[in-house]
Amino acid sequence: MLTESKKARLLELLKANARGLSRAQIQSQLGLNALGGKQFRRALAPLITEGLVRTEGSTRAMKYFAAGGAPAAETIPLSSGARALLERLRRPLHLRRPTSYRRALLDEYRPNKTWLLDADLRRRLHELGRTGYDDQPAGTYARKILERLLIDLSWNSSRLEGNTYSLLETEKLLLAGEAAPARNAEERQMVLNHKQAIEFLVESGPSLRLDEGTLRNLHALLVDNLLNNSADAGRLRTNAMEISGSVFVPLANPQLISEVFHQLVATAAAIDDPFEQSFFLLVHLPYLQPFIDGNKRTARLASNLPFIRKNLAPLSFVDVPREPFLLGVLGVYEEQRVELLREVFVFAYERSAARYRAVRESLGEPDPFRLQFRAQLKDAVGHVVRENLAAPRARQWLGEFVLRLPEESRARFLSVVEAELAALHDGNFARYRVTPGEFSRWHARRRR
Repeated sequence: MLTESKKARLLELLKANARGLSRAQIQSQLGLNALGGKQFRRALAPLITEGLVRTEGSTRAMKYFAAGGAPAAETIPLSSGARALLERLRRPLHLRRPTSYRRALLDEYRPNKTWLLDADLRRRLHELGRTGYDDQPAGTYARKILERLLIDLSWNSSRLEGNTYSLLETEKLLLAGEAAPARNAEERQMVLNHKQAIEFLVESGPSLRLDEGTLRNLHALLVDNLLNNSADAGRLRTNAMEISGSVFVPLANPQLISEVFHQLVATAAAIDDPFEQSFFLLVHLPYLQPFIDGNKRTARLASNLPFIRKNLAPLSFVDVPREPFLLGVLGVYEEQRVELLREVFVFAYERSAARYRAVRESLGEPDPFRLQFRAQLKDAVGHVVRENLAAPRARQWLGEFVLRLPEESRARFLSVVEAELAALHDGNFARYRVTPGEFSRWHARRRR
């Protein structure tokens, strides 16, 4: 662990060196030469987890940067083809040819035969995304890093929508309920909606499915209290729409939108590879525009469905500049070309995987007992809080609850429940399906 003074000095050094510093440079300037590579990474892991430091590259080539601000468009290295597409999409509207939805992009795709990501790229992404939780129930890894994921993905996805909340403001809003005074209510609502949507995905765990109901509920959570007509939340679009700043004209026929949405979801669900499935959703959901608003937000969170189900590192769009992402989507809209969005996707996953690699190193191995009784622990802790049970009544209820468990596990179970209740705070209660009001009421009783 770094001392507070060395943490402060490190952050000063990184802010003063915009091109980043290597491990050797940091060790030399902070007097940490005695640390081995693994010890050094562990020492910096808390700063990466807190969103203060980010990394680029891997192993000996890794560089460390100050984090927290919106990244510049030049961050992403692009191939010549992607760069040419980007430049075409930067042209004024009158120089771009109007186009409508081309269903052939979906019709010609064959799950597990057609590939948007080639085999070498998929292998590389699999290597990056491994967490060591492969044999655990779906959602185990995402629950382990839920607090960090809520902040990262809520901030970055909202930022890509043009939301001006900073990373620190997002963290204060999500963990302490402190709204930024200089921001408007719509921006606050957007960030809070992301939190609800991410919790929905993570807490669904083994029951999480890629189906129409999941995507529609995900959309409803993301646009809650942001639409003129609340009935449009989670409902497929029934009217024509325009895309601001684009010559693309989406489908307008409600019956056709419903038909294509059904086909899109069935096709996505049939894809075996989680990375191909994730990118397919990121391409096709915005292209169809099935909802009146919030389609890109829904796509960004939906693209995490395969990773949560397979316990892979999530995609939180860390360090992704807004312009290349939006133009990558525009490339699909206007030219049915995916290379720019694909390179943004790969860049985004590389950054996210590096971030959660550091998080993973700081977590240690999962407790087998907690994994075995995960559902029972969630039920027990959630019940105590939701029912606002005072300590004597909670002990009595728990004593009855553990009778349904094997006798040799009861004492340990009660000890774990007690530890979980003691560690409960306003930044982690969501994993027990507890509402903010229920937690506040129980927390106030506990403090008396």
